[in-house]
Amino acid sequence: MDTALDVQRALTDDELRRLDAYWRAANYLTVGQIYLLGNPLLREPLTPEDIKPRLLGHWGTSPGLNLIYAHLNRLIVARDLNAMLVTGPGHGGPAIVANTWLEGTWSERYHDVARDEAGMARLFRQFSFPGGIPSHVAADVPGSIHEGGELGYALSHAYGAAFDHPDLVVACVVGDGEAETGPLAGSWLSNVFLNPARDGAVLPILHLNGYKIANPTVLSRIPETDLLDLMRGSGYEPYVVAGDDPSVVHRTLAATMDRALDEIAAIQRRARSGGVVERPRWPMIVLRTPKGWTGPREVDGTEVEGTYRAHQVPLAGVRDNPAHLAELEHWLRSYRPEELFDATGAPVDELRTLPPTGDRRMSANPVTNGGVVLRDLVLPDFRDYGVDVPEPGQPMAGATGVLGPWIRDVIAANPQAFRLFGPDEVASNRLGAAFEVTDRAWMAATVPGDDHLSPDGRVMEVLSEHLCQGWLEGYLLTGRHGVFTSYEAFIHIVDSMLNQHAKWLKVTRAIPWRQPIASLNYLLSSHVWRQDHNGFSHQDPGFIDHVVNKKAEVVRVYLPPDANTLLSTMDHCLRSRHYINVVVAGKQPAPNWLTMDEAIQHTRRGLGIWEWASTDGESEPDVVLACCGDVPTLETLAAADLLRRHLPDLKVRLVNVVDLMRLQPDTEHPHGLPDKEFDTIFTPDRPVIFAYHGYPWLIHRLTYRRTNHENLHVRGYKEEGTTTTPFDMVMLNDLDRFHLVIDVIDRVPGLGARAAHLRQQMVDARQAARDYTRRYGEDDPQVAEWRWVRETDPTNP
Repeated sequence: MDTALDVQRALTDDELRRLDAYWRAANYLTVGQIYLLGNPLLREPLTPEDIKPRLLGHWGTSPGLNLIYAHLNRLIVARDLNAMLVTGPGHGGPAIVANTWLEGTWSERYHDVARDEAGMARLFRQFSFPGGIPSHVAADVPGSIHEGGELGYALSHAYGAAFDHPDLVVACVVGDGEAETGPLAGSWLSNVFLNPARDGAVLPILHLNGYKIANPTVLSRIPETDLLDLMRGSGYEPYVVAGDDPSVVHRTLAATMDRALDEIAAIQRRARSGGVVERPRWPMIVLRTPKGWTGPREVDGTEVEGTYRAHQVPLAGVRDNPAHLAELEHWLRSYRPEELFDATGAPVDELRTLPPTGDRRMSANPVTNGGVVLRDLVLPDFRDYGVDVPEPGQPMAGATGVLGPWIRDVIAANPQAFRLFGPDEVASNRLGAAFEVTDRAWMAATVPGDDHLSPDGRVMEVLSEHLCQGWLEGYLLTGRHGVFTSYEAFIHIVDSMLNQHAKWLKVTRAIPWRQPIASLNYLLSSHVWRQDHNGFSHQDPGFIDHVVNKKAEVVRVYLPPDANTLLSTMDHCLRSRHYINVVVAGKQPAPNWLTMDEAIQHTRRGLGIWEWASTDGESEPDVVLACCGDVPTLETLAAADLLRRHLPDLKVRLVNVVDLMRLQPDTEHPHGLPDKEFDTIFTPDRPVIFAYHGYPWLIHRLTYRRTNHENLHVRGYKEEGTTTTPFDMVMLNDLDRFHLVIDVIDRVPGLGARAAHLRQQMVDARQAARDYTRRYGEDDPQVAEWRWVRETDPTNP
């Protein structure tokens, strides 16, 4: 390739002039949003009253974003490209807003912000202003699927968007500060999972402007040979565009982007020609331009352009400092707005005709408003996959193992709209049935003995929770469905990613043109109570607590007690929209309590009295035994069995909770129970012994307003654990059946004295169970083999 010749031929002089004009217009609109409260077209000299009282925003990254946006528009028009943009430097919000206004999409979404002088004034005023829009690329911005707070997730979001969108090109700007984060560093290897035969393409653009908020960036300061080797080692062919002369950069970037798109097209043609599909070397661009390019070079004798000082607001004292005010006006006029906007304030015709139109605009591409293209999944009838339960507690079966065949058939029925994501734990979490119909997505080398690896796989496994979460979010935000399965303890790795997605869901509920997307579904197994191979490091149920902190209208938490309830719950979750659903279920063999019809009814209720396990009949109970989670349910039923055998006159009501949010009042959560209904089930004045899967204080937090809260006594995980037997684990945390019986004796008024002998037996039983594990290395069969029977049976241990 004759690079110099191609650079000159990439743009005609007229194309260069128009492209540069469009870039100048976007830059002008960007600066105006940061600074101006009035006088948007500078028809009069600037006065302090024209300036916002609080200057908020980020200029430094914006010129580079405007440059990239303009050049992508050129490509879309020239090639009729289906493209979208993921903006990693999310604080470049004013730049992206500027471009959506120039394209007309902003005015279509927000009719009061027309493309005229009054609309421009509103555009400027609303930015980082009370009652307006945020300073970053937020959900309010048409074409965005990536929030400004999601630092490090841009590339994983881009790849998630490209999966199963064969004609889509996802341009992804990676900020050089963002590139220092762990999630982004891991994301470069996403190309190992992208199949050019069936997926779209991602064009990463690493924008090296040299600085973060106060320091140089690592990738801008290492030798360029090292940087390019890093990119090549990750599977890319990097092309460098560098400079500070706009005309040179425009021509070089145009030629480089043309070459990158030609290479992407060639890669896809080869992969789709029917031959062997192999991992290609994808093009990517390293763009080096000054931070704050075209802004003030110096302020008060201190260099600004090309330094960290350009990161946010280069001229901070504009209202109070006449010299700064004059410098701002000089800066704005340097873009020659009189050439860019007509007498009405609209972009001149030459600029209006430069970007694409309709759905080809990146700000209007339907996939960036995923609910518009979302279609319901084809879901097999989950009832056909259930466990036959002739009696409560029979048979023994692992819940996720029963779910696996249903997930398998969901994958088969939705070959372009559903994927299963997990960090190397799909088989470990007993969902291996999926591999009967698909493989793990994999474009790297394979060797004999590899298990279910292929380019066409629909199971996305990589040992990075960040990547799984980012891919799935990008997949959901562009109109598809999925499930993320993980070990319960390690899902905490994506806490901050969940935060941002929850905020996105909350905000978009109030944006009329944003359509609901498919829910983000977590299936957490290998949970705190069953870590037979691991230990304390793998024991943490606190993700639930983190989720419950989010807005009630977007979060749901389910703890199905058995396989049939899990099937019913997951069917509900995959049909739901615009939620974060967290489902916690065990994978180890466990008793199954409910028939399929009972499980469906119980799931719909969210919680309910299990009459077959209760002895209160139609009278008031003496005590309520409540449980939430599979292991707590087992231990509660075993405690109820002990009570009915040893204290047959004690009236016990057993309540199981599958939908955790039912515990809140209906004034706090859409699923919450009204106080009267809650009091009917849990009573207004009787002791409630609650065995809970996670940290016990969450139950207190959810129920603190309830009438009977002071009679609520919760047992759960209290940060005691190790590699030990299942029953020893519950004993370490006082969640075992014997301790629950002791709680009943201690809490039911008048029961202590007449049940003193039983209490002592329970203390002795705990010690005997512990001694057995220490001697034999396994649980006492009298505990491990306990089974529920409907009638009292003195021989049942």
